Amino acid sequence: MIPQFSATALNHLLAQNSWASARLERFSGKTVRFEIAPLSFACTILPDGMVGSADIAAGADAVCCIAPSLLPRLALHDELAHSEIQSSGDAALLAEIFFLSRNLRWDVAEDLSLVTGDIAAERIVQAVQSKQQQLGASALNLAQAVAEYFTEERPLLAKPRHIAAFMQQVDALRDDIARLQQRVARLSGRE
Repeated sequence: MIPQFSATALNHLLAQNSWASARLERFSGKTVRFEIAPLSFACTILPDGMVGSADIAAGADAVCCIAPSLLPRLALHDELAHSEIQSSGDAALLAEIFFLSRNLRWDVAEDLSLVTGDIAAERIVQAVQSKQQQLGASALNLAQAVAEYFTEERPLLAKPRHIAAFMQQVDALRDDIARLQQRVARLSGRE
């Protein structure tokens, strides 16, 4: 059931992004296995660039092992998350999969419009995006306020300018000690 659902979901995304299936056509017949603990499923690329579910036991041309903790970061298009995916197999196929994972976009409004209608779907999507922006701005404001509190009101954190000044003083002291050691070595060599 999971493999068929995965193939159906991927095909839906590919259909919404028609350019993507054209990119996959050149990998027709190749199989990719995805392992997201505790699930594992495989997909075979069809001649039209869509995917079909494949047998997990059969050999795969490429394998992607994704830690479950990476899924939210991948959904938010975090570039560092892509580098943490363990992969093996056909390098060109893996490069294409990673390209698609970065660039495929789900058109939520289109799918929602089937249930609510076009105008309501657009307004719902706009409201959700607005709330996301507000949450992001609130989180940033909170982080800045906490940082200011701990640097100004209750100085538990050092201010960046104080750290920079301290580092300059440490560097100057290190250089002074090196010069002193050279002078001592020269003076002790003369005696």
